[in-house]
Amino acid sequence: MKDGLSDDIISLDLKAPIWERFFLLAPMVLIGTIEPGGAPDLAPKHMATPMGWDNYFGFVCTPRHGTYKNIERTGVFTVTYPRPSQILYTSLAASPRCGEDEKPVLNAFKTMPATRVDGVFVADGYVFLECEVFRIVDGFGVNSLITGNIVAAHVHKDALRASELDDQELIRNAPMFAYIHPWRFASVTDTNRFPLPVGMER
Repeated sequence: MKDGLSDDIISLDLKAPIWERFFLLAPMVLIGTIEPGGAPDLAPKHMATPMGWDNYFGFVCTPRHGTYKNIERTGVFTVTYPRPSQILYTSLAASPRCGEDEKPVLNAFKTMPATRVDGVFVADGYVFLECEVFRIVDGFGVNSLITGNIVAAHVHKDALRASELDDQELIRNAPMFAYIHPWRFASVTDTNRFPLPVGMER
């Protein structure tokens, strides 16, 4: 090793997107919106995250997708965090629209209504968020960042943290869905407590 990077480090060509040259761990969520005709739509997204420590949520989408257009029109969206057992439904939600600009596959989904916004969740998920649009930021190449203010949040009782429950046991009993880009997934059942240094503050 000379000055700079180790010989084991490979610099990537930025003339093309880098994100499929290595694996990245991400959540997988289903974003719920309402189509112009009133039917619900669900779309899987993995570039999704809390936006800071307060109750904001954001995800990456493209203006070409119906999800973006629906949110721009209605100003609201829902978020379902699916379980590993729902991998098939999560995958099918990515099916392309048919001639009538509909996704007939969504008729097979068991859903439940949101409480504060117009939308649905995928039943049997473990975390459910209802969001009003906070800000949409275009210009990340062909993509946009859609952010929302969480106006209602719900957690399945088997995934809710409580002082009398061990965190590891909770996760083992209610495994988490992890998307590993590109095109892999995992069921997270075993975790370890992060070794925080004394005095660390967020």
